[in-house]
Amino acid sequence: MTFNYEKIQQSLESNNQLVLFLDYDGTLADFSKHPDIIDPNPEVIELLKALVACESITPIIISGRRLSHIQKLIPIQDILLAGTYGLEIQTPGGKIVHRLNFSEIRPYLEKLKPQWQEMIDNKSSLFLEDKGWTLAIHARYAEDQIAEAILLRAAKAAQNTLPVSVFQVNPGNKFLEASPKEANKGQCVKYLMNILPIEDRTMIYMGDDDKDEEAFEVVQSRGGFSIRVCSNVINKTIEDWRLADPGAARNWLWDILEYFS
Repeated sequence: MTFNYEKIQQSLESNNQLVLFLDYDGTLADFSKHPDIIDPNPEVIELLKALVACESITPIIISGRRLSHIQKLIPIQDILLAGTYGLEIQTPGGKIVHRLNFSEIRPYLEKLKPQWQEMIDNKSSLFLEDKGWTLAIHARYAEDQIAEAILLRAAKAAQNTLPVSVFQVNPGNKFLEASPKEANKGQCVKYLMNILPIEDRTMIYMGDDDKDEEAFEVVQSRGGFSIRVCSNVINKTIEDWRLADPGAARNWLWDILEYFS
């Protein structure tokens, strides 16, 4: 495939304002062994503090993790944090915005949760993650056949329990998540573009997986660029550039900081 890094460079050279949409796990930091593990990365915190302090750069975090986790991983004031794929947002001023009514979403998940829990009981290689707004089954450490069988059953249970007009059931690499349709990083980016003063700025979205591809397309449609931090979860090879891993991503962002300094 052909990458467009020269266009990214040209845009940065002609524009002294940059908006950075950044995924967290697999992009800024390595994945933890369990999604409930909250282990702040000192270099990520130092890097993001420096990005916030740079007048020419606006960093924005968009994560699949719940907002309460992101707040602990990134204990920084004056940065916009979007959790649960953008359903819950903390503005730089500290205001919390929910893009849906939680009380209308949660009852459906309460019906699904015991069904999924029963499927994975006594299977230590699988675990259920409850993000409040969404439910997910992780089977990364399970044998392929076991993972495939359970995730297929779980998908059918979700489809029979959740209203299709409100919810989506998204498969992944040994992973399944039931979430509101608005839990979408592309929709989150559209929302933020409408409420933030980011017109006439270079926009870059950096992420690693298929959930980030939704945002890649939105940013690209507005003249921005996408950078993939390589992973084995790729549905569409639509990115403008690739970086090898979170360490390379952090190094590139340090270079961007030096460029704008």
